[in-house]
Amino acid sequence: MEHHINVLYGAVILLLIVQLVSFTFVSSQSAKLIAQQNSFEKEIKGSLGSIRQENQYQVGEIVRSISQQRSDFENQIDLLRSTQQDLSLIIEGAIKKVVTVTTDISAGTGFVVAGGNYILTNNHVIDGSTTIQVQTYSNEVYTAQVVGADALADLAVLRISGDLEGFELADSDFVSIGQKAIAIGNPLGLSFTVTEGIVSALDREGPNGLAAYIQTDVTLNPGNSGGPLVDKDGRVIGMANFKVGGAEGLGFALESNMLKIKTNEIVGSEVL
Repeated sequence: MEHHINVLYGAVILLLIVQLVSFTFVSSQSAKLIAQQNSFEKEIKGSLGSIRQENQYQVGEIVRSISQQRSDFENQIDLLRSTQQDLSLIIEGAIKKVVTVTTDISAGTGFVVAGGNYILTNNHVIDGSTTIQVQTYSNEVYTAQVVGADALADLAVLRISGDLEGFELADSDFVSIGQKAIAIGNPLGLSFTVTEGIVSALDREGPNGLAAYIQTDVTLNPGNSGGPLVDKDGRVIGMANFKVGGAEGLGFALESNMLKIKTNEIVGSEVL
């Protein structure tokens, strides 16, 4: 009997040892699991925090980009408005320096230069005429005298007794392809019409053999002959001379530097 009791005690003790070991193992594993869970939660929170910060940064960048684009767009609109306003002011000043040239046989356009009493126009506008009158934008009418002409360059220099505001001639060596150009003239009798375009090419050769013409897509029609081609600063870069018949956007103007040379030769002194 005593032997059986000892065996039973031994079994109970063994069972207690097994349970203690099992509890210790389970507790250890539980602690590891809890630690891993806490670590995982920290990593998740850190990752979420990083993701949240990254998203906030990206959203902020998008907002800043949109704001910058809006600002750039508004600046471009303001610049366009300013350019259009400046262009209107330039045209307002330039058109007062343009005249209608009327003869007993034809009509065309001219513009005032050199101290206000010299007027340049195309020779073919006044060639063969006996009387020449010029009318300003403010409807003043003057009788003009022919100082001289260059048939090859199709240029005539007129003189009036009045003292009008004249154009400054630009240096055509600094004219660029693509720059804005404005023509003012009397196409088909429509006085002081303004058309706008760009410089299409430079140093084109005319039918007279002179490689001194500015090609432009500015609309030129009969009556524009002798009118100025003006840049964005209100200076003359050329004189409207001819267009390719039947074609659109192929007009040609004698460049300002050649105008200076020929005008000074005709007058006999450096008036330009």
